[in-house]
Amino acid sequence: MSTAAVVVTVLAALMAGFSGASVFFRAAFVVQPLAEYGVPRAAWNWLGAAKTAGALGLVVGFWVPVIGTLAAIGLVLYFAGAVITVIRARAYGHAPFPLIYMAPAVAALALTR
Repeated sequence: MSTAAVVVTVLAALMAGFSGASVFFRAAFVVQPLAEYGVPRAAWNWLGAAKTAGALGLVVGFWVPVIGTLAAIGLVLYFAGAVITVIRARAYGHAPFPLIYMAPAVAALALTR
């Protein structure tokens, strides 16, 4: 695995892990928009768990590459869903935020293939 792939994968894992932890700790900058978008509170822990699992999967992927690939795909799909949720809520100015988190997952996927 190239140095670039390792750096991008670690960055993607850190960003997804931070995002997942932000949901678990109910950081206002994360949960306030979720409420505004109409995401039910009952789903918040599941969303945090999905991001955290993706982050862990990326790290495990260093030893079991198929897990890393699946985790990257899962994170890309997760953040694509987040973009769709933001657009459906007509919060167009917020659409770049999930894309910022998606970008390193896409790059990790591309560099590790």
